[in-house]
This record gives sequence, structure tokens and C-alpha cells, in this order.
Amino acid sequence: MPEGQHKNIFVIGLDDANLPTLRAVPHADTYRFHRLLSIEELQEGEVSVPDLMDRARAVLDAHDGSVDAIVGYWDFPVSVLVPLLGKEYGVRTTSLESVVKCEHKYWSRLEQRKVTDALPRFGRVDLDSDDPRPPEGVAFPMWLKPALAYSSELAFGVADMAEFREAVEAIRKGIARVGRPFDAVLDMLELPPEMRGVGGQVCLAEEAMTGLQVAVEGYVHDGEVTVYGILDSVNYPGSPCFLRHQYPSSLPAPVIRELRDVSTRTMRQIGVDDATFSIEYFYDPKTGGVSLLEINPRHSQSHAELFDYVDGAPNHHRMISLALGQDPSLPGGRGPYRTAAKWYYRWFGDGTVHEVPSPERIAAIEREIPGVRVDVVPDEGQKLSTVSQQDSYSYEVAHIFTGGADEEDMRRKFDRCVAALGLTFDDTEPGGRGGNPG
Repeated sequence: MPEGQHKNIFVIGLDDANLPTLRAVPHADTYRFHRLLSIEELQEGEVSVPDLMDRARAVLDAHDGSVDAIVGYWDFPVSVLVPLLGKEYGVRTTSLESVVKCEHKYWSRLEQRKVTDALPRFGRVDLDSDDPRPPEGVAFPMWLKPALAYSSELAFGVADMAEFREAVEAIRKGIARVGRPFDAVLDMLELPPEMRGVGGQVCLAEEAMTGLQVAVEGYVHDGEVTVYGILDSVNYPGSPCFLRHQYPSSLPAPVIRELRDVSTRTMRQIGVDDATFSIEYFYDPKTGGVSLLEINPRHSQSHAELFDYVDGAPNHHRMISLALGQDPSLPGGRGPYRTAAKWYYRWFGDGTVHEVPSPERIAAIEREIPGVRVDVVPDEGQKLSTVSQQDSYSYEVAHIFTGGADEEDMRRKFDRCVAALGLTFDDTEPGGRGGNPG
């Protein structure tokens, strides 16, 4: 195809791990993918949205050719840079307000409450108080979290006042890194009365939800909400940390219908359009009820391989199609495997990692075990506590993607990959353990 006929797609935070799945979407031979800012620029230290906008403009303005789409699959600041840059460069995105309504956990809860009861009791915690207390009507056990954070950073499950105070102190120390730049974004919007004076450096408390975790992926195209995938999230035994995400979900049909209904009503209320979304829920088998955990105004890049394994195309396809003004629908079930999973090989104590396999060795493992892909997170000799974007309870040492005939087939592949990687750890604190799924 002549160069001028290719669509130039600028991906904010384009990373090497996602490049193969971007190139696996339908019609990828007609696209040119360009990196717009690096992961390091976007996530290290305190973010400056104006500075990132200037850097992005420099790249876009220097580009010799059309700018056909600006997309991203990461949380803040990527999520807000997409609509800000999209408006400036005349490409299709959802609105900045709709993104912030998803990203700001407190504002998001206020919007959800208007259309569904499928959410926990919640409220704000006064971080400036000399004696901070749980919000009235919110009972232990509960979760404390900033209004905005990367992954599960600074999210704490607390069972009593002693743990509550410890969590508040940790959030006080770390909330400004993302909260301060988020304040600048909120200043760009005309806020409703219930959000005036709330700001970005606010702490949310909400009652703990129980049951099975599940993720809903979908998109909004020309105002029409479509749910295209539902995935089960399975935790390590006795831990709040993910062991794997598995697609498709094995939940009963009535539960699937309820998840679709709540997701559709919520996304219509928030006003997302021409964009993907991912919503996390809890399903309680005892009551049959679902509870909404949080909304992400983007699809999950970590699920790309799973959709490719089962449906024959990565979920990146929907993001790209929407940005280009095209219908993103695809038939399901056209991939080589009946089910797929992303496994998290974790270590539950700090330590230094050794014997990290070379890229050549990882490629060999992927050849030896059909239907797997492996990403090792830390570098050789790195102390796990220095790896960025980790949750408060464990350290991710590898992500292992598997496609299989059934769950047992995938479990065998995961165990083989863990053994083949041969990672070792020293200086491990008491409680450290690895990827045994129990």
C-alpha cells in the first residue's frame, strides 16, 4: 500500500509489550503506529499535564503526514491526554469530562448512584483532620484509596481503627504525586455542585465487597453501548491479589445479563462515547447480587492476548476502530483456543531477583509451550520493592498469558512456565512465596 494511504495512529505510552498485539488487529497492514511519549515520561515522579501536552505537541507537530488517531490504553495521565490532544488535533475521542467522571473515584460513585444500587456504601475521609474518622454509615471492613491512583497503589483494606489510621498516614504521604496534577485537570471542567471544592487529593472510603471478581469490557459507538467480553478474576487463596484473569466468564447467564444491564446504564449516565471501557465488579454467589468496584475509561491492555486467543483479534481493535470512526464490532469465538488467561506470578515478600532469563530463553519457552506468552517484570538483580506500579500487598514478577482447551490445560501451561523461568530470590522477607496458585 502506498505510504500516503496508511492511517497514522499515535499511541500515548506505546510499549514494546503491546506492539505485537497492536500489529495483530484486523487491517493492521493499513496502519502506522507511532509512540507518543514513553511510559517513563508518563508515570515516573510527579506528573505535569501541561509539560506532557507540550512534549506531545512537539512530536505531533513534527510529524510529516496526517494525524488520523490519538489513542491510549493506560490510566491517568494517558486517559486525560487522549481527549485533550484529540480536541486540539481534530481526531475522534470521548470528552474530557466523561473520562474524569470515570477516573475520579468519588465523582464516579456519585454518578453510579444515580442509575444503580449495585455499589457499596462510601464516603470521603478528611485527610487534613487531626483525628480522621471513617465516613458516617461506612462500616469496617472497608477499603481506603485516593480518588486517583495508578493500579492499586495506595489502596488499603482495613479492618479496624488502628489499620485505618496507618492507611490514612500512608495515603497522606503519597497522594500528591497523582492528586496534585489531577487538580489541574479538574480546573479545566465546569464541575457540578456536589464536586465543587472536592479536588483531586481526596481519600475515598467504601465498605469491602465480597464474592467473585469479574471484569466487563465494552465500548460506546455513536451513543450505543456494547459489552463484548466478560472475564473472571481469580485471586490467590487468602489474598486480595489477582492470580489470573480468565476469558470468557463462567458465571451463570442471569448474572451475565445483570452485568451487561448495569454497565450499559452506568456508561450512558457518565456520557462516554466513541471509546472503550472496562468495569470491575464483585459477584456474590450467596445473594446473587453484583457490586460495581470501579470504572476504567479505556479497555484493558492486559487482556489483549486473551481476546486474540479466543476471538481471533486483540481488544485493541475496538480502540483503533472507534478512533477512526469505524464500526468496531467483531464476531466472537474465532480464535484457536476455547479459553484464555493472564496469570500473575507474584512474590509476597521483598527480595532481590536473580537468574532472569534472556529474551532468547523466553522466546524458547514460548516455542516449547504452545499458546503462551511471557513478560518478566523485574530486571536482573533488582530489589522487588523498587519495581514501580505494584500493589500494597505483593510484587508481580512475571505475567504469563495462556490459551487452552480448558482451565486445567491452562493451569498446566502456567506451572510449566513458572518452572521454566527458573527465577530465584534472595534477601526475602518472612512471608515471601511465589506463583503456586494453591
